[in-house]
Amino acid sequence: MNELLGRTEERMKKGLEALRAELMSIRTGKATPALLDPVRVDAWGSIMPISQVASISAPQPRLLVIQPWQKNMLQHIVKAIQKADLGLNPAEDGELIRIPIPALTEERRLDLVKRMKKSGEEARVGVRNIRRDANEELKKGEKDHEVSEDESRRLQNDIQKLTDRYVAQIDEVLSKKEKEILEG
Repeated sequence: MNELLGRTEERMKKGLEALRAELMSIRTGKATPALLDPVRVDAWGSIMPISQVASISAPQPRLLVIQPWQKNMLQHIVKAIQKADLGLNPAEDGELIRIPIPALTEERRLDLVKRMKKSGEEARVGVRNIRRDANEELKKGEKDHEVSEDESRRLQNDIQKLTDRYVAQIDEVLSKKEKEILEG
């Protein structure tokens, strides 16, 4: 049953990492290549992440520069960025794509914070669901006499501590991102 604890922590860790990845794609008014992570480009007959067809850099705080590995990909990349509906306006010059990152309005900042908090709550619910699954597995093990009552209680306490730790980490990640968005 100790492997249950390991599996539970691994699932919680994946939930936290998914939240971090999602928050990276939320625009804070600063240029970061992660803003383009949701963009998928139709290239060579398949849909792939923009990072697989071009290099992305942020040479200035409010500018992203995309260098396609093949010039014929320029239009495909521009279309993909526009289609991703990120509120960005790519400009291409035949060799590079430049994306100026506009400053965020106060209204847009508050909207982003609201969206971010919704994602955070979904992550917390996910962690709690993982806890519930683990506790149900423990109770089943107890019923089937695979684990003693005392061992089950001890593991449930450990699972609760794990849950509390991951919820606290989610809150910390959200707090940092909120500060970043509001100060932007």
